[in-house]
Amino acid sequence: MGMIYKRGKTFWLKYYRNGKPYYESSGSTKETDAKKLLKKREGEISEGKLPGVYFDRTRFEDLAEMFLRDRRINGKSVKDAEKRLKHLRPFFEGIKASNIKTDRIAEYIDNRLNEGAANATINRELAALRRMLNLGYRAERVARVPYFDMLTEDNVKTGYLEDFEFEALREALPSYMKGFLTFGYLTGWRKEEVAGLTWDRVDLKERTVSLEARQTKNKEARHMYMEKELLSIMFEQWASKEDGCPYVFYREGHKIKNFRGTWNQGCRDAGIGYGYKASIKYAQKWEEKGLTEGPIYHDLRRTAVRQMDQAGVSRKVAMMRTGHKTESVYNRYNIGTDADLKNAAQQLEKYRNESENNVEEGALTPEQQLLMFSYMLMSQGAMVTKKVTIGNSNEKRANRDVG
Repeated sequence: MGMIYKRGKTFWLKYYRNGKPYYESSGSTKETDAKKLLKKREGEISEGKLPGVYFDRTRFEDLAEMFLRDRRINGKSVKDAEKRLKHLRPFFEGIKASNIKTDRIAEYIDNRLNEGAANATINRELAALRRMLNLGYRAERVARVPYFDMLTEDNVKTGYLEDFEFEALREALPSYMKGFLTFGYLTGWRKEEVAGLTWDRVDLKERTVSLEARQTKNKEARHMYMEKELLSIMFEQWASKEDGCPYVFYREGHKIKNFRGTWNQGCRDAGIGYGYKASIKYAQKWEEKGLTEGPIYHDLRRTAVRQMDQAGVSRKVAMMRTGHKTESVYNRYNIGTDADLKNAAQQLEKYRNESENNVEEGALTPEQQLLMFSYMLMSQGAMVTKKVTIGNSNEKRANRDVG
């Protein structure tokens, strides 16, 4: 049985749960307010719930620490988590978890939009906050998780590099970045996977490269055979490797880490864009000079996916090579071009001309022609020649089926 009593002018509550006493201020000088709160707490306890005062002890900082600990335990990027907390902390720091409600989350969204943050960026931050609250709920430190009204995202990247853009960028980048760029261009691996590749995962004799599950984003091991172009890059890296450095791609004997400044400079020098959007001011400066955003390293991933599709590599095998886990993600990167559409039109024109001259019995009906038209627009059949120059090696040509 609980009771109310006074401390100064404020009424306080005392009640029990499982024999443990709880003390809580009513925050009011009115006895009726204290009685209402006591009745509420006793109702929560009778339903087997923790009293609300227990949750009021949990603050944003507690949730943030739980979030970081969860990332460390599960082997996920703490750096990425800190990146999200960088913007969440100034707004929510010191706030009780019980006060992080939908209306306050909406205020945060409005604040970030006014700062110029992209919808996708805000959504990643909201996802981190929701994860924090869910962790708190599991630990019985948060009573309930509020509704999150996520923003619409319309920024799915669709860029990729044409051969001439790749060659121009490779020429503009410093020597230590050339192999790093080319490996990503040919394999579609993520930049973290390429940067972290060590020689103990490479077998030049067997022409294989592999990654352990802990080294990949989807936590699945990967094994890949190297084609001639890729093997030549690896031989070049081997010839220039430094003693004591385990990394295939390195800078001054160390793993390549923050390369965006160098990358952006190379993009600008090559005249193909201004690279990563370092800041709104940076983007405005170079857009005024006629450059557009990109390319970024992830565009190499999209490019590799599309090239494998054009080369006729099955999606299952292509996904094994790039490390894509779901086909929906793979499809998102398979980007069409004007050249593809032009090929479809040329194939259709050729087909129609042949149909008009076909007077033999068994010619296609209009309905069949319509079906064939639909098929041709989706098919991949024409042959093109793509030329890629790598290092000092001779020019190589690779015939691919284009979609």
